[in-house]
Amino acid sequence: MRRLFPVTDMTALDAVEGAAPETASPAAAGVARPAPGAGEWSLDALADAYAYPEGDAPWLRANMVSSLDGAGQHEGRSQPLSSETDMRVFGVLRGLADVVVVGAETVRLEGYRPARAREAFAARRAAAGQGPAPVIAVVSASLDLDFSLPLFTEPLVPTLVLTGSGAPVERIREAREAGAVVLFAGDGARVAPARAVAVLAERGLRRQLTEGGPRLLGQFVAAGVLDELCLTISPTMTAGDAQRIAGGPSVAVPTRFQVASVLEQDGFLFTRYRRI
Repeated sequence: MRRLFPVTDMTALDAVEGAAPETASPAAAGVARPAPGAGEWSLDALADAYAYPEGDAPWLRANMVSSLDGAGQHEGRSQPLSSETDMRVFGVLRGLADVVVVGAETVRLEGYRPARAREAFAARRAAAGQGPAPVIAVVSASLDLDFSLPLFTEPLVPTLVLTGSGAPVERIREAREAGAVVLFAGDGARVAPARAVAVLAERGLRRQLTEGGPRLLGQFVAAGVLDELCLTISPTMTAGDAQRIAGGPSVAVPTRFQVASVLEQDGFLFTRYRRI
């Protein structure tokens, strides 16, 4: 894997006043040599690169993948656009999160299972005061979910269901009987994105990660509560009419983000953007 931005690799050093690579000074280039090199990065190196900002305020980041022609999925699933390295980054982002927020449709399409504890992140999570695995929080207005799935019956930590106060009473009961914790984050049936972020933060779940789907991500964007986008740009073209990574309501003025980092592996670009 190579870091393309911020520039910290030998490419920048070679360009300093025509200096030879063995004599060019990193300080003169205004950069430092990174610990990870151009080969496969360790999970620790990736975790350092994707670390959440310090502080007590909630931080909502999204992790999505897109083809070159803007498709957020192929035949209803994101997996055909992914790669082995993309899945490593996916695992790292989960390993850093307190909670993974996901829409009900994505749970159904992607076959979501409970997050698992990973030994590689155990010490890091313990030092950060986190549990062994992130909580999964499913956003659903109708609660049209299969509560017999392992996501609800076999999680390491109880799965959360975020819904509105007007959700069907019978479905709320079924969710609770299955072991899920139902949280209300909106009036009526629908979930208010800003309220969802706040409700999770109130439970100590500050480091928030959403994996979509596109409709849920679009709602977070429209509400102005998305802090960071981790977008994998897949070197693929799909054509067709697949949905983009974010859909739903539009914003009056496009939300501006600035690039935080760009990594590359096998033609895949792993980008991070933070809201300005």
